[in-house]
Amino acid sequence: MKSGAPDNNLPNRKHPAHHPTVERHNQPVIIHLTVCTDQRRPILASEQVHAALTDVWKSSNHWKVGRYVIMPDHIHLFCSPVGKEHENVAKWVTYWKRSISRSLPELQPIWQRDCWDTQLRQHESYTEKWHYIRNNPVRKGLAAQPDDWPFQGELNVLMW
Repeated sequence: MKSGAPDNNLPNRKHPAHHPTVERHNQPVIIHLTVCTDQRRPILASEQVHAALTDVWKSSNHWKVGRYVIMPDHIHLFCSPVGKEHENVAKWVTYWKRSISRSLPELQPIWQRDCWDTQLRQHESYTEKWHYIRNNPVRKGLAAQPDDWPFQGELNVLMW
């Protein structure tokens, strides 16, 4: 096969595959999530949405949220299952997206259908990803410094 030619044996996906979390002996499970708004509408960067999101994340029994950045049209967050028996991360995202949609009916439709999730495999990738993500508002011209962006935080320390 020529370099750059499509591989016809690969699945043609319209949505991301959500692989099950992989438990590794004595290593935590940390997932990096990206969740986008419907049509990438810039509706998330507000105190109202920020409060609604953090409230629903804090009330979750299955997953805990670590660091997060809420951009106008998408969210980046790191999360970790609360216990060994936990629901699939995509189901958990569906739960909190539905909850937010109910609490903010004036913003409908809010969410794209799916989300992107990646399980981190190394401590360095967590630190590197966080530094990149927290600079999103600066790169987009929304803040002069990462700490100036009000729609970010850390709800739980996710220890690697």
